[in-house]
Amino acid sequence: MGNAHPRRRRTNNSANAPNAYPVAVPPYNYGPSARPAVPVPPTSNPPQMAPSLPYGHVDSSLRALAGQAEGFGRSAIGGLHGPLYHVTSLADDGPGSLRDGCRRKEPLWIVFEVSGTIQLSSYLNVSSYKTIDGRGQRVKLTGKGLRLKECEHVIVCNLEFEGGRGDDVDGIQIKPKSKHIWIDRCSLRDYDDGLIDITRESTDITISRCHFSQHDKTMLIGADPSHVGDRCIRVTIHHCFFDGTRQRHPRVRYGKVHLYNNYTRNWGIYAVCASVESQIYSQCNIYEAGEKKVAFKYLTEKAADKDEASTGCIISEGDLFINGTQSGLMTQRTTGQSIMFHPSEHYPTWTVEAPTDSSKHVLLHCTGWQCVPLPAEVTP
Repeated sequence: MGNAHPRRRRTNNSANAPNAYPVAVPPYNYGPSARPAVPVPPTSNPPQMAPSLPYGHVDSSLRALAGQAEGFGRSAIGGLHGPLYHVTSLADDGPGSLRDGCRRKEPLWIVFEVSGTIQLSSYLNVSSYKTIDGRGQRVKLTGKGLRLKECEHVIVCNLEFEGGRGDDVDGIQIKPKSKHIWIDRCSLRDYDDGLIDITRESTDITISRCHFSQHDKTMLIGADPSHVGDRCIRVTIHHCFFDGTRQRHPRVRYGKVHLYNNYTRNWGIYAVCASVESQIYSQCNIYEAGEKKVAFKYLTEKAADKDEASTGCIISEGDLFINGTQSGLMTQRTTGQSIMFHPSEHYPTWTVEAPTDSSKHVLLHCTGWQCVPLPAEVTP
C-alpha cells in the first residue's frame, strides 16, 4: 500500500469561475453507458495493472473485507462479529429475504445464495453492524433503495442499484447521524433523486471502486444551508468512475471530502461543486470534459447561523485535466474560505497513484459490480 503524499499547504491559481450554476437546466436525456454491462475478462487487463487498486487481498477470505476501507470510513467492520445470514429469496420481505436480514438487530454478515432482481416497495432500512456482501452473485436492487438511518458499522459490497422511483428516492440514503460506513464496488444508475446522499450529521464514510452512470444528481454531501450540524461530515471517495453523470461528483455543503484516483468524464454541468463552508481535497483524479469544460464549480449560500453567505474551498493536487478541461479553481482568498483540512490530519496512509492512461483503463473496467466468487469462510 502506498503512503500518502507528505502534508503540505498549497495555494492554487485562480480562474474565472461563476459563483453558482444555473437554476434552470434543460431536461437530461439518459444515454446508454459506454461501459460493458459485464466486466471484461481478466485476460483483457494486463497483470501489472492489478496493484493500481487498493485492498486487493480482501477477496482471499470472506471477512477479510472488514476494517480494510481507506480514508474516513476505515473503521467500518460491518457484521464481522456476527453469524452468516443467507439470502435465499428475492422477495421484498419474508423469510430468507434481504430485508429480513437487514432489520435484525444483531451483527450479521449477509451473503446471497441467489442472483436476480429484488423489487423494493419501500426503502430497505439497514441496522447497525451489517455487511451486505454481494460477491459470488449478481443482485440488483430496484424500485427503492437502501436507507442507513442512525446506524453504524455498515459495509455494502458488490451490488447493483437501478431504477429507483418516487420523490426523494436515492440509491443509498445515509441519514441521519450514521457513521463508520463503507460502500464498495457497487454499480448505481437511474434513480429519481440521488444515487448516494450523505446528510444530517452522518460521518466517517468511504465510497470506493463504485461505478455511477445514467443519472443527473449523483452524490450530495450535506443537506442544505439550514443544517449546520453537517459541519461534522467527513467522507472519502476513491477509485470511483463517474461515467457521463450530469452533476454532483459530489456536491458538498459543510463537510470535509477527500477525493483521490477517481475518473470523472463527460459531466453535464460540472464535476465537483463546493458550497457553503465545504472543504474538498481533490488528489490525483482524472477529469475528462465533454461538452461542458469546467470541472470545479462554487456555489454561494448562507449558513443558518451566519450573517453572510459563503462558498467552499477546493484544493487540487496532482489532478489530470484532459480533453480541454478547465479546472475552474479559485483561490482561498477569492472564495473567502480560509480553513482547509489535509487528509493526513485524519489518517496516516492511503493508496494514491499519479493519474495515467493505465489507471483510467483500470477504473473503466474494474469499478462497480464485479464477477468475483464469494470467498470462503475461514474458521479459527
